[in-house]
Amino acid sequence: MKMAQKPRILIVTPEVTYLPEDMGANSHYSAKAGGLADVSAALISALFDFHCDVHVALPDYRSIFNGYTISNQGSKLEKIRKRLDEERIHLAADRAFYYLDNVYSGYSDKDLKVSLAFQREVINNIIPRVKPDIIHCNDWMTGLIPAMARQIGIPCLFTIHNIHTLTSTMAEIEDRGIDAASFWNWLFLKNPPHNYEESREWNRVDFLTSGVFAAHYVNTVSPTFLAEIVENRHSFVEDCLKKELTNKYHAGCATGILNAPEPEFNPAVDEMIRYNYGPKNHRKLKIKNKQYLQNIVDLEPDENAVLFFWPSRLDPVQKGCRLLADTIYDIVSQYWEANLQIVFVASGEFQKHFYDIVRFHGLNHRIAVCGFNEGLSHQAFAASDFLFMPSSFEPCGLPQMVGGIYGTLPIVHDTGGLHDTIRQLDHENNTGNGFLFNVHDAAGLKWAVDKAMEFHFLDPDIKEVQINRIMIESVLEFNHSRCAEEYIKLYEKMLKRPFIV
Repeated sequence: MKMAQKPRILIVTPEVTYLPEDMGANSHYSAKAGGLADVSAALISALFDFHCDVHVALPDYRSIFNGYTISNQGSKLEKIRKRLDEERIHLAADRAFYYLDNVYSGYSDKDLKVSLAFQREVINNIIPRVKPDIIHCNDWMTGLIPAMARQIGIPCLFTIHNIHTLTSTMAEIEDRGIDAASFWNWLFLKNPPHNYEESREWNRVDFLTSGVFAAHYVNTVSPTFLAEIVENRHSFVEDCLKKELTNKYHAGCATGILNAPEPEFNPAVDEMIRYNYGPKNHRKLKIKNKQYLQNIVDLEPDENAVLFFWPSRLDPVQKGCRLLADTIYDIVSQYWEANLQIVFVASGEFQKHFYDIVRFHGLNHRIAVCGFNEGLSHQAFAASDFLFMPSSFEPCGLPQMVGGIYGTLPIVHDTGGLHDTIRQLDHENNTGNGFLFNVHDAAGLKWAVDKAMEFHFLDPDIKEVQINRIMIESVLEFNHSRCAEEYIKLYEKMLKRPFIV
């Protein structure tokens, strides 16, 4: 396949938070369930800034789009949302997602119906209309498209953001208007098929594994997370996905590309924080932001308090909530004289558990448990000294990168994207940007907190130099230009590589 002078890239995503302003649009689009939306938006914008011929396919979430526009009209969030030209945005049309309130319902049958309707429109209408040189698919909701792309000879990149999948039969897929028979041999079926007719009614297609199996190239959103899967270090990853990712990896067709936080996450320009600051004046203004946050969330007013921040959803399976729950009383008690405080700005099933701990021990003015709120989260980044990310696994993670940019040093478990982005702080050698622990238990987390507090008790001038360095290095390292450049290199590599059908 000859490489186009300016290859046309079609990004297929079920989520996005905004689209580039300069593409001259007249409509607002924002549909977010998680980090995929932010990453998709950032990549599309960065590619557009690099003057790539980029197109986007996403479901026409009419209720979500309209509700978002109305609810945020006139707010600061309004300025973050962008617009896109109708010639470059391609909305899949189907009543399956016109009236949804959320991208995902949490019910597999409903989510499957949405996925099949979306992919049907992309396969039958959008791809023939756009005629892309590269198709870039994201997560299980787009997992059938790489098989179709393989069949018609268009190189396809498949990006794994989350290890989640659904399955369906080819009969059900075809009943939804997708001609699975034409590319069924590039789908991953849960049982080895004898032939199409024999498998059509019962042999289930795994969407995520199909995306990996059929795609020309695959990437995860951190190099270490990919290596961990290949090395069989995560028992929750299904064997079929592990095998196909390993095959791609050893064939030189899989890599890891780190995500990057949004440009809005910069304390110098962040409109959601009370006092803007940069590396040179962080010392004084982080204190003022701390005092402002303490007043908002009813923590004990104290500019010298050491403030820890929990920024991630309270998911006990992945995010390490239990580790903090097991040691939170000991941490607060040990550093009571230093007025150690903790603020949660996060929702999730474990939230009630922390409420109960705070009430039982009477720690209302030392620990604040707040549901997720975008503005409050930004303010907590600006106000805090340290943040918690003790994840048991982490495909990439963004809060640890944001923390460095805001001078809020992360405490992380040494895994996945956390390993790729955080290095142990060594102030004597001017290296590192956080605190890592290797054993995923409460004692490991407590050890890392103690290391963070050792840093906190250093001479303020020494701390100021280190935080200044970390803030500057984080802005240079964690940005979308770097991320987009990596994807562009990968697109070019795919276009140059001989295509095998």
